[in-house]
Amino acid sequence: MHQYLTYTEEVKKALEMGKPVVALETTIISHGMPYPQNVQMAREVEQIIRNNGAVPATIGIMNGKIKIGLNDEELEEFATNEQVEKVSRRDFPYILSSGKMGATTVAATMIAADLAGIRIFATGGIGGVHRGAETTMDISADLTELSHTNVGVICAGVKSILDIGRTLEYLETKGVPVVGFKTEEFPSFYSRESGFGVDFRLDEPEEVGKVLKTKWDLKLNGGIVISNPVPAAHAMYHDQIESVILEALQKADELKITGKNVTPFLLDSIKQLTEGKSLETNIALVKHNAEVAAKIAVAYAGQKSEQLV
Repeated sequence: MHQYLTYTEEVKKALEMGKPVVALETTIISHGMPYPQNVQMAREVEQIIRNNGAVPATIGIMNGKIKIGLNDEELEEFATNEQVEKVSRRDFPYILSSGKMGATTVAATMIAADLAGIRIFATGGIGGVHRGAETTMDISADLTELSHTNVGVICAGVKSILDIGRTLEYLETKGVPVVGFKTEEFPSFYSRESGFGVDFRLDEPEEVGKVLKTKWDLKLNGGIVISNPVPAAHAMYHDQIESVILEALQKADELKITGKNVTPFLLDSIKQLTEGKSLETNIALVKHNAEVAAKIAVAYAGQKSEQLV
């Protein structure tokens, strides 16, 4: 066990027994949703994973340790403490050594999951190339992490506040496969459509498990993006959300919001402009991703078990 990691008993036992485990991030709790919806969502997502045969491992940083799995009190702390730092790859050394509390982004959760031996991770949407990145160079560390860290990431595409086309080009350059789960079109977070395709369509968790195992058997290091569209009943119209995003982006530009503050600001602005509809969609897609991730984790664990027989 790594010196900087601590585990809940549930997660520790699951890993020791080779049971399927699904990693979950904490940035979505601390910076992505308001209270109390954030902690309610976190608990429901964990239960969805258990109901589908896997063990949830919500990851966060507390008291100089990377916690692989959180108890109820710790979840509440991440949901309510306004001093929680947003942690990506660059922030780990400082947050850990200073004993500060840190919520893990997609990149940071991938790093922690990899250290713990967890190969499946469910999130809302991954980061990507920001609009206007040709001048700002604002590109999420999530993308570079996907290029070399062996974790399969189940998401509803990239957040639609980003430049989806350039994000997909970046992933292609870095050799990261983009799978569409039961879709041939890359989803755009709030919407099921984006106008862009995926590299491969897979319709069953077992197929995804085989692809993951084959990739890593071949020593082709790096993750896979498994894009899973938001359920149709909760999806927003692409054109409608796009106009809202443009309004939120203009507001961020006027207020000179930059860096790691951009995404939380935009998500909050979009929630206000859609009168809460975007938050409902966000919660629905995270739950759906958790369900699919649990099924993929079970399938992947089965692949590994067959290899040992």
